[in-house]
Formats: sequence, C-alpha cells, structure tokens
Amino acid sequence: MYVLEDKVIDTLYIVMPAYNEEENIGESVKTWYHNLEGKSEDSRLVVADGGSTDDTHKILLSMQKDYPQLVIISNTRKEHGPKLIALYKYAIENGADYIFQTDSDGQTNPDEFYAFWKEREAYDGIFGNRPVRGDGKARALIEKVVCMLLKAFFGVKIPDANAPFRLMRAERLGRYLEKLPEDYNIPNIMMTTYFVYYRERIKFIEISFKARCGGTNSIHLWKIVKIGWNALKDFAAFRGDMRKNEY
Repeated sequence: MYVLEDKVIDTLYIVMPAYNEEENIGESVKTWYHNLEGKSEDSRLVVADGGSTDDTHKILLSMQKDYPQLVIISNTRKEHGPKLIALYKYAIENGADYIFQTDSDGQTNPDEFYAFWKEREAYDGIFGNRPVRGDGKARALIEKVVCMLLKAFFGVKIPDANAPFRLMRAERLGRYLEKLPEDYNIPNIMMTTYFVYYRERIKFIEISFKARCGGTNSIHLWKIVKIGWNALKDFAAFRGDMRKNEY
C-alpha cells in the first residue's frame, strides 16, 4: 500500500506460472503488464518459469529492460500447483495488498481485469467463472465434476473452482495458504473452496476463456484425472481440519 497526497494506492501483484511457454510468454507479459498502471510503484508482474526447457526464461530476461516491474522466479518446481503456491507466497512476503493470478498461455483476456479491480474494496476474493470454454468439452466436464465433489465434501456451491483469473486480498489468501503443503497440485481449487466455506466476501464474475494461443498444454487430460483421483483423500483430510477450525 502506498500513500500519495492522502490517497491510498494499492499494491498489486499479478502472478502467472509458466512452463515451456516460449510461444506465448512474450505476448502474455506485454498484454498483462499495462494493468499495473495506476497502482502502487511497488506493484509487480511476477512469472514463475521453473523447469522450462525451451526459451521461456531467455525471453523473459530479454524483456526486463523494457518492463522494469517484471520479476522472474526460476527456483520453483515445474508443476503448476507448486508454482502457484510459490508465487502467492512471494507476493505476500513482498508486501502485496492484492494478488491477481492468471496463466501465461493466452487463454484469458487482460481487458477483463478492470471489472474485478474496480470492486476490490467490496470483496475479499473475486473469481472468474467460465460459462463457455474454448479448451474443449472434456475440460468443462471435469470442472463440473470437481464442483460436484466440492459440494459433496465441503457443502459449498461453486460455479467454477479452478479458473485462472482471480483477485484476492493478500491477507485473506495468506490465511488459507498456510494450510496447503508446498507441493500441493490443485491450490486454486482449495483456495476457492476455503473462501466459500468460510463465508468470505466473494463474487464470481463471468469471463471469456479461449483456446491456447500456441504451444502444448503440459497438463493433459489423463494427468488431470490422476490428480483428481489423488485429491479425493486430500479433500477428506481438509474437510476434517475445516470442521475443527471454524473462523
């Protein structure tokens, strides 16, 4: 948070994981970077590209001269979930007031960010809802199944648990982040669940969601199914902890 002439200017951290995104990362940084304008001078766009074997890291390094608020984290695991947790922790530790997460594959629209930002003071978390998905019916079906499981395990009604388009108060995010192990595969699903379960001030806003602009998705359907199957026992453990720790 930054104070200028008695006006409070919030510090925003836009965070995005990347893995072998050489075809998309340059455009993703360019199109998302402008959303830092008008925020605190301490605001940052942070990309985690740990594990990339293509030119993702090289491209990011070449952009830092023209994009001075761009931060690169490369000392993370290559998996999406642990990257998100590392990004969230980095943003909190470096003084973010608000944290916005999206992905680096070009599927989300940076112009839709403002609808979230303008309502930040009224909510602790604002989450994207993808009524139409450009990445295929199979993934849409998996999301529906996930939401059904969350309702069965936690009693929460969520339209879209895993959308990579979410604005959260850093303080609230930190409260629940400490409940997750650093190598947890689906932190966004559980983060949405925590916000809903504990009745934080939340809102879901419909967003567009395109097919990937280029490259290959590293998380294929079989891997998603495997992660989901392994998540069932985690859900049971989380449910027990949540029932013991009501805020």
